[in-house]
Parts: sequence; structure tokens; C-alpha cells
Amino acid sequence: MSLKIAIVGCGKIADAHVEEIRKISSVQLVAVCDLDPIMSEQLAVRYSVPHWYDDVAQMLGTERPDVLHITTPPQSHLSLTRQAVAAGCHVFLEKPVALHHCDAEAIVDAAVGAGRKLSVNYWPNFEAPALELRQLYQSGVLGSPVHIESFYGYDLAGEYGMALKRDPDHWVHRLPGKLFQNVLDHVLNKIIPFLDDDQPLIAAEAYRAEPSGGEVNTVSLLDELRVVIRGAQTSAYATFSSHARPVGHSLRVYGTRNTAHVDFNARTVVLERKQTFPSALGRLSPPFQAARDYLREGLKNVNRFSHARFHYFDGMRTLLSEFYLSIESDSPPPIAYSEILRVSAMMEKIFEQVYPEVRA
Repeated sequence: MSLKIAIVGCGKIADAHVEEIRKISSVQLVAVCDLDPIMSEQLAVRYSVPHWYDDVAQMLGTERPDVLHITTPPQSHLSLTRQAVAAGCHVFLEKPVALHHCDAEAIVDAAVGAGRKLSVNYWPNFEAPALELRQLYQSGVLGSPVHIESFYGYDLAGEYGMALKRDPDHWVHRLPGKLFQNVLDHVLNKIIPFLDDDQPLIAAEAYRAEPSGGEVNTVSLLDELRVVIRGAQTSAYATFSSHARPVGHSLRVYGTRNTAHVDFNARTVVLERKQTFPSALGRLSPPFQAARDYLREGLKNVNRFSHARFHYFDGMRTLLSEFYLSIESDSPPPIAYSEILRVSAMMEKIFEQVYPEVRA
């Protein structure tokens, strides 16, 4: 019998959830819900979902789904998770997990206490290059991590960025970490697997790089963030930039044997190897070797494209498939709870430095 899936929260990201759920043959999307009935009806009609609701309790009681996707703003994640697990649902959460670290801990405790499974939408970590990087690390190709650089670019001139700047009541402005909190998971969750310390030292600085143009109804936002992280033996830089162009999304892991670079936009992972030939002769080969590596990655992407595995949210399909399988086989979920909580704790430490009122 296939798992029954329901979604609460019918904003823009819910479309991606619906599209990826529909690609997994072993599950069935039975209902969607939003406080605004027009939103839930529109989503249901667009994707031929059989039922829509404006009351999550009614949906849970009537449809009895096995899994609830929570795609609402994080302010409601804790209460909805408690409601879901009390109804017997496993939970798939959109990031950010919660407003505060204590809420993230409470979310995990609620799922564990009810014997339900929980996962978070860290989908870029399940794209093919990220999975290949994980294999390179686990097989010892990289050696021991020495330093990690995680970069995430953002376009404030885009549709979402402009809506955020012009709407002082946008839910992102009510987050303790403002703009950063909405995306910083994707910066930090790439560092955590390589960091050798659960309590690293963190130094964060943020500033506004966009000049004030005197626009009407424009909200001032801190839009650049730099974080230095120091573990026992491994360090890391976490960078969020709204102004670096082109808008990038990358991860570089410096190891004791090799260094790997993942470009999440280009869907490539390449190794930077040590020089194998002496002197000037040795300096001739690296560009050709890099060209060969990128050609190989390009051919891989052609193959993924031909098999319809090159779209933007392909990593989400992989993550969802693994999460649903963990439910059916009663195996550990694809993302360890300790990893989720480490990301949450680091985010809170960063926001305490960037926005001192968070500590208060």
C-alpha cells in the first residue's frame, strides 16, 4: 500500500513539493491545506490533488495521511509538527526548521517521542554532485578535511527579493535572522558533515552593501554575511552574498590528500590534485586535466538531462525517496537529527552576533 501524503502551506515552495512527490510512484498525494482556502484550492486544481482544506486538523482527521509536508513559515513549524505526530504522521519540514534552536529541539523531541520520523528539505545535499562529494570523502580520496568554504549567492533584484524589500510585513522580516535565516541552512548544512567539532567557535559579521536609493516602501536589509568557524582541527568560511555576480552556490573542501570543488549551479564536482610532474612540466598539465574533468562532468549532465534528472529540484526527489523509504523500511532517516540540530545551533549563534536583539 502506498504512503499517503498531505501538504500544509500552499505558498510558492509547495509547488516544488507537489511536483517532486508526483514523480515518486510509491506514494500518493491526497490533500493540501492552507489557512487561505483560495490558495489551497488553486494548488489542488493546478495539480489535480483530490482534496483541499483550510483547517489542518480537519485534513488530518479526514484524510489520515502517513506523511505531512509542512511548507509554512517557520513560526508555525513546532505547533504543526506536534499536531502532525499526534495524528500519527511522519513529518517533512521546509527550512528553516524553526525560529529558535530550542524550538528545533522541541520539534525533534516531538517526533522521537511519538515514534515518528522527521526530515528537513536540505535538497541540494542530495543532488548528484553532492552525493559524489560525499562518496569521495567517505572513500578517503580527500583525506581529512582541513578547511571548508561554503558560498551562497542571492539576487535581491529578483521577484522574491523585490517582494521582500517592498513589503515590511513579509514573514521573513519577523525571523530572528531576517533574510539570512531563510537561506542560511543551505550554507551551513554543507559544512557540518566535514566539521570535527559539535561546539565550534563562531565569529559572524553582517552589513548592508546595497546603497539606499530613497525608494518608497523599501525595507532596509542587511544583505552580506561572513562567518568564520573554527573546530578542533577543521575551519570553515560561510559566505552569503547578495551582490557577487554571477549568483553562485558552491562548496570547496580542502583535504589532506585532495581538494574538491562542487558548483551547485553547474552541477559539477572536480578535484584539484597535487602536481604530479616536477618544475615547469608539472605546471603544464593541470589546466588540461581540469578541462578533461569538466568535460566529464558536462557529459554526466547531458546524461542526466536526457533522463529528466537535471531540473532544479532534482535533489528533492532523491531526498524524498530516501525519506519515504526510511518510513517503509523503518530505517534511519536520510538526515541525522544531530545534523539538523547542529545547523540550528550554529544559526542561532550567528544571529546573536548579527542581530544582538535576538539574545535579548
